[in-house]
Amino acid sequence: MKKLILGLVVLAVLRVNAQQADTIGKRLLLPNGWSLTPVGHSLPLGDLPLNMVLSPSGKYLAVTNNGQSRQTIQLIDARKEQLLDEVTIPKSWLGLAFSKDEKKLYASGANDNVIWQYAVTGNKLQVTDSIRLGLAWPKEKICPTGMILDDSRNRLYVVTKEDNSLYIIDLQQNKVTGHIPLTAEAYTVVLSKDRSSLYISLWGGDAVAVFDIVSQKIIHTIKTGSHPNEMILSANGKYLYVANANDNSVSVIRTADHKVTESLQTALYPDAPAGSTTNGLALSANNRQLYIANADNNCLAVFDVSTPGKSRSKGFIPVGWYPTCVRVLGKKVLVANGKGFTSMANPDGPNPISKKDESGSHEANTRKDRPVQYIAGLFKGSLSVFNEPGDALLSRWSALVYENTPYTKAKEHTAAGEAGNPIPRSAGEKSPIRYVFYIIKENRTYDQVLGDMPAGNGDSSLCIFPERITPNQHRLSRDFVLLDNFYVDAEVSADGHNWSMAAYATDYVEKTWPTSYGGRGGTYDYEGSRKIAYPKKGFIWDYCSRAGVSYRTYGEFAGKGKATLKSLESHFCTNYPSFDLSIQDVARQQIWQHDFDSLLAIDAVPHFNSIRLGNDHTSGMRKGAYSPYAAVADNDLAVGQLVDYISHSKIWKESAIFILEDDAQNGPDHVDAHRSTAYVISPYIKRKSVNHTMYSTAGMLRTMELILGLPAMSQYDAAANPMWELFTATPDLSPYTALPAQVDIHERNMVWNESARRSAGFDLAHEDRVPDLELNEVVWKAVHGEQAVMPAPRRSAFVKLQEAEDDDD
Repeated sequence: MKKLILGLVVLAVLRVNAQQADTIGKRLLLPNGWSLTPVGHSLPLGDLPLNMVLSPSGKYLAVTNNGQSRQTIQLIDARKEQLLDEVTIPKSWLGLAFSKDEKKLYASGANDNVIWQYAVTGNKLQVTDSIRLGLAWPKEKICPTGMILDDSRNRLYVVTKEDNSLYIIDLQQNKVTGHIPLTAEAYTVVLSKDRSSLYISLWGGDAVAVFDIVSQKIIHTIKTGSHPNEMILSANGKYLYVANANDNSVSVIRTADHKVTESLQTALYPDAPAGSTTNGLALSANNRQLYIANADNNCLAVFDVSTPGKSRSKGFIPVGWYPTCVRVLGKKVLVANGKGFTSMANPDGPNPISKKDESGSHEANTRKDRPVQYIAGLFKGSLSVFNEPGDALLSRWSALVYENTPYTKAKEHTAAGEAGNPIPRSAGEKSPIRYVFYIIKENRTYDQVLGDMPAGNGDSSLCIFPERITPNQHRLSRDFVLLDNFYVDAEVSADGHNWSMAAYATDYVEKTWPTSYGGRGGTYDYEGSRKIAYPKKGFIWDYCSRAGVSYRTYGEFAGKGKATLKSLESHFCTNYPSFDLSIQDVARQQIWQHDFDSLLAIDAVPHFNSIRLGNDHTSGMRKGAYSPYAAVADNDLAVGQLVDYISHSKIWKESAIFILEDDAQNGPDHVDAHRSTAYVISPYIKRKSVNHTMYSTAGMLRTMELILGLPAMSQYDAAANPMWELFTATPDLSPYTALPAQVDIHERNMVWNESARRSAGFDLAHEDRVPDLELNEVVWKAVHGEQAVMPAPRRSAFVKLQEAEDDDD
């Protein structure tokens, strides 16, 4: 059993011996069940590095950091591997380009809709000009992404992902001279070897557009895999390699006739489901090897591409967490790891409510004022550096990647389990459970709610919604099973609802939500409202539809009388509200109950039911809104009532209820910032048990898929540990009776002060539109006093599994 332990884990000192061999770090377990053994040595980067460019001579490496917190451009001496300069950029996203003389660097200004021009002088970056594409967000939606500079014409070509366009910029005048509409969101652009054409990856269009520079027209559209992003030309310009993030592949295009001649499958196993997230490319100096960054496999795939049409896989290289970009300088390989090397705990994390003393007053916060850290900007990127491995070393490194990867084809087809258990081991096997109810809540950690339960691995000092506030969640954990080692796969709600409904968040989701969460513009497009955010084969409802499994949703990806997905049309409760904190969850439960009764009466209860109960999010201290205690207690009561109602129904004997938080961003936890509450309720649960097995969002989905006879949706649920150990073949049909709320669930915020004033400006109509840190601080001050300082998180590393030995070539 992989059990988490608290403690600081220091990565091994990563060194290079005579620039010939690289060592391997300690094996680290991530909260999603995958592990890291990054090779090489490293340099720290910023928050979510998405792109790196080498200057023409290879002297400089520029990095753009595009995360939720501070966004920066870094200038690195590529040969000496030294940081030369780092400048803050107000808004940035992906695009970078050096001038041929290396005296200028151009960078995307993202939703400011500008291109920033930096002078490179004395190894420093200095803003010298800006080129405006349009008015800043929200007046115009443009967002420049990738760019390429043509020095021969003194032009900069820039593509965009919001108005789906190609912009042509005259660098003599520093102004836009051309604007060509595209058919979908664009990721980046590459200039052909003869400088006659541009290749544009249509990120949302599953194609590459070919733009003729002379005629100023799109002359070809070449179909690729799903989500084409980074592209690279062979040295002779005869082949274009295109990474396809949404289907684990690289398309090889012959530029002479615009034909796809090969599709390189980059996953560790053939025909693997989504989940490698192929998103970065680099060719070796001799043009014989292609290095491919698989973001969600935490590795590089290496292909021999020396013989066109006969490319072959050579192996894999373990790097850091979520590699986004790879570059080659001579024999040196440079990899940007988007999330660095480890996950962390946050025992002093966002803490909206303290305990009261006997007099009824709130404890004062006496801890020192420290910079507040937040999960959305917590995992800083890193630059892995190592020498190109020979075949023998690559073979050993490949073995490490397979050891780090819990996904296998065998697991995909046959999950862990035992004969006679209610959880089948493969799709198609029978289960006594026929009805699955899946409840999605909002944003709480384990310690925040269940940290006061002595039987679990909790920290009671961090428990701010104890049994008095959440009596039903405590009783359910006590009467059925207490899970104290459960982790969400997401950081925030934007990716959280995708992980919760697809066991995956696409490259579009992972790379764009930090922009809006950092207050830098952009729309919340992550719950079915924008097709580019969809996994290639859709969400769990699409899998139900294809498998002939009946399904219905209540508020999840649906609301205001309409569904956001085609597969949900006619499969949702039309009067069930979506996210709206002014509507109590107990009211939602009553709407669900009425709908359930009508379906039960005609034996038409769907076999899969997704139900959104999200008021544990809270509204901060907005005057007139439900107080934080009232909101969480309301949510707890609604959960208890829903379980109560199902357990007293005629289908209880065939039912299972699964409850989780879509993410854990709003609270502290002494084990990991991803650890959260989860509840599994069924007559087939081993009653009054405590289970310390490591489970995840994907593992809960895998459990439901096996019950329903659905295939795995991604490599993550295929690899995850299904929750069969919680179940027994002998049912206990005794029902659950909901406990009444012990606090006033109708209590409103009545005080008008600075926190109330700030709360009045929050957009509480949609999840996570509020700056999360600000919301946490507001609620903290409301219960501790306006002068109290919210403590900053104290972070420690995730569990160390084992140490890998130094490996020499």
